[in-house]
Amino acid sequence: MTDLLALTGPRIFDGEAWHDDAALVLDGDRVHSIGPVPPGARTETLHGGLLAPGFLDLQVNGGGGHLLGPGTTLDDLALVCNTHARFGVTSLLPTLITDTAETTDRILATGAAASRQNLPGFLGLHLEGPHLASSRKGAHDPALIRPMDETDLLRLERARSSLPHLLVTVATEAATPEQIARLVAAGITVSLGHSDASYEAASAAIRAGASMATHLFNAMSQIGNRDPGLVGAALHHGTVSAGLIADGIHVHPATIGIALRAKLPPGKIFLVSDSMSQAGTDLASFELNGRTIHRRDGALRLEDGTLAGAAMDGAAIKL
Repeated sequence: MTDLLALTGPRIFDGEAWHDDAALVLDGDRVHSIGPVPPGARTETLHGGLLAPGFLDLQVNGGGGHLLGPGTTLDDLALVCNTHARFGVTSLLPTLITDTAETTDRILATGAAASRQNLPGFLGLHLEGPHLASSRKGAHDPALIRPMDETDLLRLERARSSLPHLLVTVATEAATPEQIARLVAAGITVSLGHSDASYEAASAAIRAGASMATHLFNAMSQIGNRDPGLVGAALHHGTVSAGLIADGIHVHPATIGIALRAKLPPGKIFLVSDSMSQAGTDLASFELNGRTIHRRDGALRLEDGTLAGAAMDGAAIKL
């Protein structure tokens, strides 16, 4: 007797290729295969739509009216996960934008509780800051940006064991290659972002173990004829994968195309929403560290016009 369930009918996308006239075969909560219906498998025919993997979003600052911050509770994390699930995001990293050490401690503790309870959709945490470069602060509060010290390292090392995944975005100006190597040794994924790093400085961080770049092109040193900058390092080093906000506002479509053609493998460019608390709501404005963010013309901006996250629901893409 088999427990296999074969879903037939819709066209199937496996993340890289399309499959026509095939079945998606499930073994419990796992994909067994894509292809012919195995002998003895139960069959269920679906009508309309398509079958595809759920989206993974590694940069989600909030959703459903909640922005991660000092008051975030386990229920708030559930709200964020459930909100993005409506748009096809089955796993995500709730992301804390630069804040105080006390707020970081609270978020790490709440994330650990979410992990213990196996919160659906919760993949771990992304700490975007506070170890960034003020020159590339974007919407981050410059008063909260600071270099990484031993206390910060110990905090992150301790937190890693209680989370499924921990991703941290740092700038080379605020975290040394030695500190990056120590984070990586603890099982933490290090991403470079909000940095004016030279190509050489970025490459040194990559050799130390940094394996990602945060929202490629935004809040980072650009490609120049004599210094490829952080953008050039992220594209040139095959060990690095880069997140990208494809909302048609953060990065020009032609620039996205150039990056896709230029990226050296095996690293890839992947999409992130960089969603804020507005996701899944009709909020026209909200607060970040005491500053108002306005939602207008498909974008989120501070009063001075600085982009502050993206006004996308889930994995909306404009390519």
